Amino acid sequence: MDLQKKLSLLTQYKLWADELTFTSVSELPEGEALKSRQTRFGNMVHTLNHVYVIDDIFKAHLTGGKHAYTARNTETSPAFDELWRKQIEMDLWYIDYVDGLKPGQLSELVHFQFVGGGTGVMSREDMIIHVVNHATYHRGFVGDMFYQAGAVLPANDYPVFIRDARADSRR
Repeated sequence: MDLQKKLSLLTQYKLWADELTFTSVSELPEGEALKSRQTRFGNMVHTLNHVYVIDDIFKAHLTGGKHAYTARNTETSPAFDELWRKQIEMDLWYIDYVDGLKPGQLSELVHFQFVGGGTGVMSREDMIIHVVNHATYHRGFVGDMFYQAGAVLPANDYPVFIRDARADSRR
């Protein structure tokens, strides 16, 4: 499998895992998703909002656009349903973006400013890998908060996606 196809698969994995996570959060008892917890971003929704913010920042880097963020998260999170809708739209954007790249674009270097200050430079390939990996990392935080809520987040790791995606493609 060539690199572009592998990155496309990774962005599809991110969409699948995000959908599973948001669906699972929506099924928790009332108040659990916003309940204050001992975690970096305070609750499940604000953690998921952080993932969206970083996805949006890197989208701006990849497109050469600007973003309005001054931090790695916003002070408050949008309503859960709005955040879910925005995250799915963002995931679909990343899938389309990767699928639309021309040969050689993955290795192009992109210069940008970190939100916390300083300059950065990464290849488009590395930016996409970061977006997928970053979301996986923070879904782990959400999984921990599920345990704190007396629930279990369904397995959403890459091997489960590969198993399920292959099973779906054979049907």
